[in-house]
Amino acid sequence: MKMIAIKIIIVLIAIISVALVVAMFTKKKYNIYREITINKPASEVFNYLKYLKNHDHFNKWAMMDPNKKKSFIGIDGTVGFIYQYDGNKEAGAGELEITALRENELINIETRFQRPFKNVGQTPYTLQSISANATKVKWGMSSELAYPLNMLLWFLDVDKTFGKDIQTSLVNLKSNLEK
Repeated sequence: MKMIAIKIIIVLIAIISVALVVAMFTKKKYNIYREITINKPASEVFNYLKYLKNHDHFNKWAMMDPNKKKSFIGIDGTVGFIYQYDGNKEAGAGELEITALRENELINIETRFQRPFKNVGQTPYTLQSISANATKVKWGMSSELAYPLNMLLWFLDVDKTFGKDIQTSLVNLKSNLEK
């Protein structure tokens, strides 16, 4: 019986060792982008997106827990504004900060995740005026996972998993703005 336990421990150590070696050679960065055309002028889309409190009405992740605790620091729609949230298991906890605004062109948001794991990502919106009443919105997420957490990128198709949620959020955004 003692030999079986020792063999199990050796196998577990071997599996963990192999996983850690694989993580050493696995990419650490990921970039995901999706886009949609909204039949509204760029100024109207920009003025909606720059207010982080509006995320509660279109962002799939923000909508996962309508009862989450929220707090705000600063003036919404301006550089430096912080939206803090603490939600259920699906929503997690963290904060969003507006780090750059370029009128009718760019809203850069730094997302700092606290739960389910700590990480920092950039989630920019870029807007391109297609016509007087049409705007292409590109929303992305880029981040880097530290070793050994980067091992998740080996198993998880981040682009497919999170890209689907970004696309759902963009469809919600389009629906809200085109009402």
